[in-house]
Amino acid sequence: MRVLVITGAGISAESGIPTFRGAGGLWRTFNAAALATPEAFQNDPETVWTWYRERRAGVRTAVPNAAHNAIVKLASHAREFLLLTQNVDDLHSRARWNGSSVTPDQLVQIHGDLFVTRCSRCTCSRRDENGDGTGVPACPCCGAPMRPGVVWFGEGLDPHSVARAERFVGDARADAVLVAGTTAAFPYIIDWARRAAGSSGRIIEINPDETQLSRFATTVIREPAAIAVPRIVDDLIANG
Repeated sequence: MRVLVITGAGISAESGIPTFRGAGGLWRTFNAAALATPEAFQNDPETVWTWYRERRAGVRTAVPNAAHNAIVKLASHAREFLLLTQNVDDLHSRARWNGSSVTPDQLVQIHGDLFVTRCSRCTCSRRDENGDGTGVPACPCCGAPMRPGVVWFGEGLDPHSVARAERFVGDARADAVLVAGTTAAFPYIIDWARRAAGSSGRIIEINPDETQLSRFATTVIREPAAIAVPRIVDDLIANG
């Protein structure tokens, strides 16, 4: 069975991580989207870093839910598998099923990684999983300000990540495309789902609300991901 899974913020929200525009705490009075731009970082990097450190702290306390773990189970049973997530958290990486996890080769974080800190000028980067320090970190390679390793509004996607997604979609038809917890607001998400399924593959959408992908889906399930994904995964494994 060849499977493409696409996930969005809804699946992480069920682990207690607020969706992007719903971030709470100190940022209830801020326009969160306005902080996620190159211009915001250039104008006030300390405020941007304070917000992203708060986001990191929230993710560290969150736990993968049943949907995250079921996706690992699906990956373990699939002949070919790719998880394409819009989420920048690490819950997919931390999810487990029978001691196994999704491997780096099976995961594409198309919008970047919250726990990567990268230079705003050169290619230097590092992972900050355990601690972040304070202030604006300086690049050890060139001295320029470092920034969170996520894709901000107005920026293009990472070419390497796009190439990995395109390669999987283009290599062969997927038997099933499972789309969970995303509004599919980005045209490339709909494009990858439709192209992966081709004319005979299944597109299974799991989302409590209608999305821009709904009219293309073979099966639409209006339930939270943590409830529906484990059931659908078991069905795919049994009948795939």
